[in-house]
Amino acid sequence: MTGDKNHDEYVVIRHRPGYRLRRTAILLVFSVVSAVLGYTAGVNEKGFRLAGLVETKAELRSELESLREAHRDSQQRLIAFERGTSMDEHALNQARRTIAALETRISDLRADLTFYRNIMAPSETSTGLQVDQLTLRPDRSGDGYSFKLVLTQIGNNKNYISGVVAVNVIGRRDGEKEVIALRDLSQDIDELGIKFRFRYFQDIEGGLSLPDGFEPLEVQAVAQAKGARSTKAERTFDWATLTEK
Repeated sequence: MTGDKNHDEYVVIRHRPGYRLRRTAILLVFSVVSAVLGYTAGVNEKGFRLAGLVETKAELRSELESLREAHRDSQQRLIAFERGTSMDEHALNQARRTIAALETRISDLRADLTFYRNIMAPSETSTGLQVDQLTLRPDRSGDGYSFKLVLTQIGNNKNYISGVVAVNVIGRRDGEKEVIALRDLSQDIDELGIKFRFRYFQDIEGGLSLPDGFEPLEVQAVAQAKGARSTKAERTFDWATLTEK
């Protein structure tokens, strides 16, 4: 019997009921177990990291609180130091002002002592009527000056001396020399000759203002005593010296 080359071939497969279902179930269980194990490991690792973070956070809070406390302490010390320094500077400035005032007072007292000593115990070359001193100070307005002229009687002070004193300011205006009487510069002086009468000394005080364009150079004071003790005293003061600070 001759075989047919075109005959169909058949494959015989053993039939095993439930095999595919069991394989699917096994794969599913394996996947679930793997997922559970992975999740558990992740949870453990995450829990470990979380515990570490909590511990680190607590340490940082403690360090931060320590730093804040140190900062507050430093701030308090700085404030105390600044207050102490301010108080020290205030006390030092006050002491300096007090010392300066005392030095000025001592200087004034020495000048007064010399002034009275010269009056009561004069030298042989300075006796009788004297034009002792002249002071000039800018007034509060800054437009004029206050002046004080001091006349003294040196030597014999038992009797009063009287007379007049004339005061003139010598300067330049428009390039020309000009002499202006104190009466024309001061509202406190009414006459060319200012009257005086004293035993030891007399102050003549007031204010003066200079005219526009006038440049003062000198102040001349001439005092003339009257009566049996007629004497004359004259003195010229440099304006720049009088007004220098």
